[in-house]
Amino acid sequence: MVWALKLAALISVVTTISIVVILIRESIPFFREIPIWDFLTGTTWTPNFNPASFGVLPLIGGTLLVAVIAGVTAVVFGLASAIFLSEYAPDKLRRIIKPILEILAGIPTVVYGFFALTFLSPQLQKIFPEMIVFNALSAGLVMGLMIMPMISTLSEDAMLAVPRSLRDGAYALGATKFEVAIKVVVPAALGGIVASFILALSRAIGETMIVTLAAGASPNMTFNPLESIQAMTAYIVQTTLGEAAHGSIQFQTIFAVGMVLFVMTLAMNIVGRIVVARWSEKYE
Repeated sequence: MVWALKLAALISVVTTISIVVILIRESIPFFREIPIWDFLTGTTWTPNFNPASFGVLPLIGGTLLVAVIAGVTAVVFGLASAIFLSEYAPDKLRRIIKPILEILAGIPTVVYGFFALTFLSPQLQKIFPEMIVFNALSAGLVMGLMIMPMISTLSEDAMLAVPRSLRDGAYALGATKFEVAIKVVVPAALGGIVASFILALSRAIGETMIVTLAAGASPNMTFNPLESIQAMTAYIVQTTLGEAAHGSIQFQTIFAVGMVLFVMTLAMNIVGRIVVARWSEKYE
């Protein structure tokens, strides 16, 4: 059993190293032709035009715009759900509601994408008439709904791990149930809550089908959520399914964009570990 566990751990490490090696190896020919500074700071992304432009900022901006909308949506509803389940809901109600919330995480992302495109966008157009069908707002809201169970479940587990004595002490000082939840339990479980948010946001940044179907394929350098954008994952899908010749500069952009995406998620996980180590509380 020990060797089986070691093998499982080794497989994950080897897989991660292999991915990094492939991304670096395939990105090197691209950066030999395109300066990395021009790639990271350029504001125009037209790799299939003549002359071509390879500024990745529009893709990064589109990815972050959708991820921020999703993150705000998921934190608001996910944290509220976690507080209700851990502090207010009776055990019987918790056993019913929690599995229902977790079902949202099992719905295929392509279904979320079509839901955003065919239902949510037309509804939002009634509120924002200037909004087009493909937009960042509907993609971000639906993505937030998708990652909400991750924040809700992990945050609830962190809150349930807070010792009962902290709650009892706060009640003895005259705090209300809401004050105990917000001012005692949430700060005590902050490390787990932040970890759940970082994990969910990393999931949102790497999401493909929702942004491909609902956000559009226009690499615009904009922060207006009512406009069409293109995320990095959506571009990778578009180019992979297109007619880019293997070995061409257009094909190599897939790995260059993938490398940027990998660095972003890696940086988020490093920041998450630092935050968790800084604010985590250990109880005995």
